Amino acid sequence: MIKPYLHIKKSPGKGRGVYTKDAIPAGTRIETSPVLVLSYDDTEKADKTFLHNYLFLWGKRETKSCVALGFCSIYNHAYDPNCEYEMDFTEETMSIITRRAIKKARSFSSITTATWTMIPRSGSM
Repeated sequence: MIKPYLHIKKSPGKGRGVYTKDAIPAGTRIETSPVLVLSYDDTEKADKTFLHNYLFLWGKRETKSCVALGFCSIYNHAYDPNCEYEMDFTEETMSIITRRAIKKARSFSSITTATWTMIPRSGSM
């Protein structure tokens, strides 16, 4: 599930990012996408490649990693992000949820996330 008002575009100095033209209320789940879970050994291998920039630590002990599908790996990061990640270890999904309202802009509003606001929801690993 990816909300239809989201899209990817290039931004000077930041590369690709996820943007919206619509206002989005706080607490809105704007995306839930599957992830590909990598074992500890595969994580060590992938960590030495270009994929390092797109891996997320996975599991309650963070001994694995995942590659998020959908737009999850394309959101830009910020110290004060307007969204956060929510990981469901049982369903092997990652969701993006707004932390605060994102106002409608004349152009497109950037959607930012921070990896350190992960919320393990259920399951074990």
